Amino acid sequence: MRILGIDPGYGIVGYGLIENDNGKLVPIDYGAVQTPSDVPTADRLIMIEEGITELIRRTTPDEIAVEELFYNTNITTGIKVAQARGVILLSCAKQCKNLFEYTPLQIKSTVTGNGTANKTQVQFMVRALLKLKNTPKPDDAADALAAAICHALSANGVKRGLK
Repeated sequence: MRILGIDPGYGIVGYGLIENDNGKLVPIDYGAVQTPSDVPTADRLIMIEEGITELIRRTTPDEIAVEELFYNTNITTGIKVAQARGVILLSCAKQCKNLFEYTPLQIKSTVTGNGTANKTQVQFMVRALLKLKNTPKPDDAADALAAAICHALSANGVKRGLK
């Protein structure tokens, strides 16, 4: 089973594709869809939608795991990330009917055994579980791989009502 993990963002959307071969996790691809800061919001959202749509068409995942948002103290940034996440969910839902969502706590708990793990601990476990030589860059790609790993190991996220 091919699982695409997505770490939503406005400037950087991390993605990570893994293959779950009867419990053996194999990294396939990871990276980021990026939008330039000097581009208007609507155009950046279009870039995200086009990037995610192309990514799903290219990687043909069986299931997609998307990280839910956590509270952000900067309301302006939080709103833009929420807008981007809505575009991401819509793009995913149109391309793949098996869409799951996980909270940061669920992802950290599943990947590290500690729901309050820091970014370094998550990156270390992503590297270890996928037997990678280097930590995936950007950090958002490592977070996306963590979402995919979480889904592969638990598969108990909230599946949205897609048929």
